[in-house]
Amino acid sequence: MTVLDVAELDFEREVIERSRSVPVVVDFWAEWCGPCRQLGPLLEAAASAREGKVVLAKLDTDANQALAQAFQIRGIPAVKAFKDARLADEFVGLQSREQVERFFDGLLPSEADTLVTGATEEDLRRALELEPGRADAAVALARILIARGEREQAIELLEPVQESLQADGLVARLRMQAEGLFPDALTALEEGELERGLELLLAAVPSAPDHSDEIRRAILGELDVLGPADPLASSTRRRLAAALY
Repeated sequence: MTVLDVAELDFEREVIERSRSVPVVVDFWAEWCGPCRQLGPLLEAAASAREGKVVLAKLDTDANQALAQAFQIRGIPAVKAFKDARLADEFVGLQSREQVERFFDGLLPSEADTLVTGATEEDLRRALELEPGRADAAVALARILIARGEREQAIELLEPVQESLQADGLVARLRMQAEGLFPDALTALEEGELERGLELLLAAVPSAPDHSDEIRRAILGELDVLGPADPLASSTRRRLAAALY
């Protein structure tokens, strides 16, 4: 279904939950609104042209005032796009056909997005050609290189990556391995024994103050993979803070 009507009762299911698998554009409109009647067909045409890759949900603000208030709708037409259960983009007011098309195109996966999903070495290298320094592609490719023993190449690949805990963590691990530090801990991590590896790294903090930053980065990289809600990540983060400070 490319276009659907939504209301307060089904908004969570039809918009928020659906957006975990496909982008959902919500058109906040009202019958009396002239610009809404002009924008509506442009939105519907854009959604239909993308053949299910983007869903358009239409919400009557007069009939769903509490929801309009919750999303701070102060003028209509108002359009909000959701991806992965979060607000991804928005605009207010009548837009041209070209602007609407660009808005919808911005919600679709890029070529690099699709390549990273493929996750083969060839795909990941091509993704990095398209988007140099892309963290998820660099980290995935580095893990392939590490698995076949190409550690220096992995470091060279990861060092330019900015603002990625996982990239920083892998570089820290590789540099500690090159120095022969904490072999039991790092071997455990490499072999997938995550809890044991983290435990051994935490235990090493008090006796290795000169390497505390590398240990911290290695641990935080592993915790980033787990995600903030994981119980092991939460408890390890607290213990790391206590050990460092």
